Amino acid sequence: MEGADERAPGARQMRPYAADFVTRTTARSRLPLDYSVASLRVVDALVDGLRKGGADRERVRGTLFGLGAYVGEVLVRRAGGVWVDFDEDQRAYFGQSVGVRMPDGRVWNPVGKVHNRFEAGRQESLQTFYLVLHGRAGRTAA
Repeated sequence: MEGADERAPGARQMRPYAADFVTRTTARSRLPLDYSVASLRVVDALVDGLRKGGADRERVRGTLFGLGAYVGEVLVRRAGGVWVDFDEDQRAYFGQSVGVRMPDGRVWNPVGKVHNRFEAGRQESLQTFYLVLHGRAGRTAA
């Protein structure tokens, strides 16, 4: 990631941004984007579809950001996270301007994680990301 997009929404705008993305994405389809942990499999499949379709990363940047906002909102709703604006060091490290702070104080970059899935494929599962960070990977069937 070359750096944070200066036009990207801030932490306070991420919840409505994710909701708008879901509305637009599901308007013509019945994708089960319901903010459940299980719906992260759908996000994995959507990103894989973009990859397999040969999409250029720049061309799908907005879609990837929207999917990252959705993943972050799942962390907020299901794991008690909170959207935060990254400080200068965090922006430099993550290449994004916003992320999610978990109740234990750890900060995560769901937008970057979606970009990683796009670049690396299956090894960067978004559902596994949630389960590992929330401590459930070993107890949940794939």
